[in-house]
Amino acid sequence: MTLLKVDNPQEQKINILEKSPIKTLSYQGNKLELGRKTLLMGILNITPDSFSDGGRFFSPETALQHAEQLIQEGADILDIGAESTRPGHAEISAEEEWMRLEPVLREIIPGCPVPVSVDTQKAVVAEKALSLGVHIINDIWGLQKDPEMAKVIGESQAAVVIMHNKENTEYKNLLADLLAFLEQSIELALKNGIPEDRIIVDPGIGFGKTLEQNLEVLNRLNELKILGYPILLGVSRKSVIGRTLNLPVEERLAPTIALGTLGIAAGVDILRVHDVLENKKAALMTDQIIRRKRGEDYDRK
Repeated sequence: MTLLKVDNPQEQKINILEKSPIKTLSYQGNKLELGRKTLLMGILNITPDSFSDGGRFFSPETALQHAEQLIQEGADILDIGAESTRPGHAEISAEEEWMRLEPVLREIIPGCPVPVSVDTQKAVVAEKALSLGVHIINDIWGLQKDPEMAKVIGESQAAVVIMHNKENTEYKNLLADLLAFLEQSIELALKNGIPEDRIIVDPGIGFGKTLEQNLEVLNRLNELKILGYPILLGVSRKSVIGRTLNLPVEERLAPTIALGTLGIAAGVDILRVHDVLENKKAALMTDQIIRRKRGEDYDRK
């Protein structure tokens, strides 16, 4: 989306920051309310080599059990990934990725009470997932790696998570370059028939950024609101926490919650997390403060 040019661009920026034009996310004929409360996207990794829980939910049986647990704990969205994208990960073929995904999706989608997202960077995998009824495609390359991805999603009624990514960590201006990348991805989405109410943006913490760059983006998350789209933040158990505090993966829950809370205060709409129950409690408490309207009681549901 190209920002409109007006006589006073600073005033326009303030207006956008104060009130986002997007109130709902549309997906496969349904709508998900945004802004009234923070939504939790529960992570389900069906990979043997995920940095956080590699191998724990690799079999379809354990994956289904964990999906049920995430929903019971309060996940508003399920995000299922079959290829690890951790630093130094080994890429797998589309055939292998789909072999992991298909049995899980066939079991989960028909009766799932929340929208299902698939985390993939391959259009052929996205197309097969969409044919089974997947609601959201979460692309870590923001539609800019696979030339068919935007077209495939545009031909469906699914929503898309557009994430910032880069093959190196060289920037002229970190936030300006990040916003320019996301604007380019948004334009690509719109040109391929993905309407504004089916687009989510993600700053891509941990992707194409040094530790200091990740921290700067986290410090300036509120600037993403100028795009006018819902913001997803994924920091759960990530190396930005481990390297900052010298903590192993299993000790990163409290810092994950801290960063999520800061994200909500900065305008984030969706938190992508491993530990739904604990993050849900923190989000509910934070929403009591951040999303409260003057003179009105906040709905705790």
